[in-house]
Amino acid sequence: MSFNPKKKTPKMLLLMASFAIVSLILWNTNSFFQKFKEEERHKMEIWATAQSEFLSLPVEADPGNLHIKIFQNNTSTPMILVNKDGSIKINNMPGAQISDTTYINKKIKKFKAENQPILIEYKGENLATLYYGNSDVLNKLKFYPILLLLIIFLFGTVIYFLFKTNKASEQNKLWAGMAKETAHQIGTPLSSLLGWNELLRSEPINPEITKEIEKDIQRLETITDRFSKIGSLPVLEEHDLVEETKNAYNYLKTRSSKLIQFTFHTEVDHYPVLLNKALFNWTIENLVKNGIDAMRGKGKIRIEVIPNGNSVKVLIADTGTGIPKKNYQSIFNPGATTKKRGWGLGLSLVKRIVEEYHNGKIKVLSSSKEGTIMQITLKANR
Repeated sequence: MSFNPKKKTPKMLLLMASFAIVSLILWNTNSFFQKFKEEERHKMEIWATAQSEFLSLPVEADPGNLHIKIFQNNTSTPMILVNKDGSIKINNMPGAQISDTTYINKKIKKFKAENQPILIEYKGENLATLYYGNSDVLNKLKFYPILLLLIIFLFGTVIYFLFKTNKASEQNKLWAGMAKETAHQIGTPLSSLLGWNELLRSEPINPEITKEIEKDIQRLETITDRFSKIGSLPVLEEHDLVEETKNAYNYLKTRSSKLIQFTFHTEVDHYPVLLNKALFNWTIENLVKNGIDAMRGKGKIRIEVIPNGNSVKVLIADTGTGIPKKNYQSIFNPGATTKKRGWGLGLSLVKRIVEEYHNGKIKVLSSSKEGTIMQITLKANR
């Protein structure tokens, strides 16, 4: 299965622009994070210096307002101060207990991984070691790029689906308009043909000629009816699926090459379902013609009707070249075709007729070099 080429340059440019924007956001956020981390480090070094001077003061000495203000201003950075005598002081760690040594040691290990400990010295003497972690603001900033990327992703997803839905809606309107216009255009010469055929009947000519012309006129009327139903909700009525499938089978069999061997098999004589006869027959014709094209006009076509509980399966098998497994879904997309001529709308219309109009399912049941089996599943009308 091959596909019509599409222009990839705009998509690549959009992808590259998106990548550049995301990279710029990540770089800018990381730069801000590192700068904020340096500022926090500087603040802790000032705190450590003030602590060094405080620890060196005699017990009876007044620490001064500057030291007290520095100590009081640090309300966000969690810290653990381990004095040289082994005593521990904690700050900005709600719920933590100094007596819980396991918890404190775990926090010290975590703080060491986040920031280099600060040695508090005075005149070359080690008075204490300060372990500190990232503040709440810094921790939130660390996850900011992830949150931002998630928002961008969600926003992009919404835009993509809105664009896709809008595009699909426009395509549906275009196809429906083209189909109805085609039906309208066929109507004028069709009325003229009916008149000319009536005139021919009054002439002394072989009546078989007018009968054959009448068959072709009826065929054109069927085609017109089919196209006129595209874009509007068709009326579904109860019909015998076996009979309608057999009618489509017989019509195709009598009008196909003798090099095509047709086989029809059913496990039941009757099976009532809600159908639009014109559209269902169109579906069978499309699938059979695709099979004939895949066989290049020579091979076997087999149609089976198989009940399955409250549903029924219609299988259309051919002995063509097969479909790659990776294309099982994409063959139903508009434009998917291997033919040099045609718009690749056949299977797309088939899928719409089966799934949207008849609430059924259609899929590639299996495919190989020996052939392909297409499966239609419809619910019983019981």
